[in-house]
Amino acid sequence: MQKRSAKKPRRRVRPAAGATTRGAGGAPTSAGRFTIRPARPGDIPAVTALDAGITSLAKGPHWQDLLERSRARQTGHFFLVATSSANPDALLGFIVGEIRAWEFGSAPCGWVYALGVASGARGIGVGEALLDAIAREFRRLGMTKMRTMVAKLNALPMMFFRAEGMMAGPYIQLEKNLE
Repeated sequence: MQKRSAKKPRRRVRPAAGATTRGAGGAPTSAGRFTIRPARPGDIPAVTALDAGITSLAKGPHWQDLLERSRARQTGHFFLVATSSANPDALLGFIVGEIRAWEFGSAPCGWVYALGVASGARGIGVGEALLDAIAREFRRLGMTKMRTMVAKLNALPMMFFRAEGMMAGPYIQLEKNLE
């Protein structure tokens, strides 16, 4: 694995070829193969199925709750989906994030809570376009940092986020079993 030089400029994240993204206010944008837009209630079964294929856990009520929260408190809460331009009912991926502030002394920043891309849609820029779309929303609201948490041994998301310029931050997650 190549180390990134501290002096080397970061790669600027741009919408992937063929991506459609939404601008401020949630209007969809499109550049070809897929469209990124705010999630709708009808997307929850597909999001649940896509996530269950990745995590082996069907969490429909969880995704429904996140959608309701993103719609009820729109400022700073985002639930975006990528759909096929050829078949708008075909979910290719999703991303959920929000602006969090002052936890553990951290200044306000954007947090990516969940990102999932259908296995058949990997490698065409869906994940990159979703991450870029939520980053634009965070920047629009004045954020200068974006964070996420990844399991150490989960290589695919770790490689993806690192390729997108994310690196270890100033905090370390600690835990304790309560059983």
